[in-house]
Amino acid sequence: MARPDKAASVAELEDQFRSSNAAVLTEYRGLTVAQLKTLRRSLGENAQYAVVKNTLTKIAANQAGITALDDQFTGPTAVAFVTGDPVESAKALRDFAKENPNLIIKGGVLEGKALSADEIKKLADLESREVLLSKLAGAFKGKQSQAASLFQALPSKLVRTVDALRAKQAEQGGAE
Repeated sequence: MARPDKAASVAELEDQFRSSNAAVLTEYRGLTVAQLKTLRRSLGENAQYAVVKNTLTKIAANQAGITALDDQFTGPTAVAFVTGDPVESAKALRDFAKENPNLIIKGGVLEGKALSADEIKKLADLESREVLLSKLAGAFKGKQSQAASLFQALPSKLVRTVDALRAKQAEQGGAE
């Protein structure tokens, strides 16, 4: 029979898996407590970094419907549960891993889809959500102004063509 404290831990981890946009599994072997504290601060408010027990976390992930991570629960594991922009958290983890090679990104899950360590690094290379949205808005605005110019050009071209025809008819009528 499961102990109540373990059952509570599994329930809490399951809730974190369900409420997170993404979860990134890391190996933290060799990092000091001070380095882990620095990592937690660098992740910001939209992510929670927790050192977890592999067996309990695997059970919680499976109960949350995430089975793609089962083979990654080996060695000392910590999970970054991301509730905000996953790109920012992936960048923070990547940057911290560059400075501290003891942090190894194992893989993760983004909105139910399993990600490899390389895919998480590619996610970190993306620009933030706000930058991408502003670029998209700029592209839409550019297309709208192009369309407006095109629609404005058609009537003015028609007017110039009609004026040219009138002038040509007047010239031909005056020449006869």
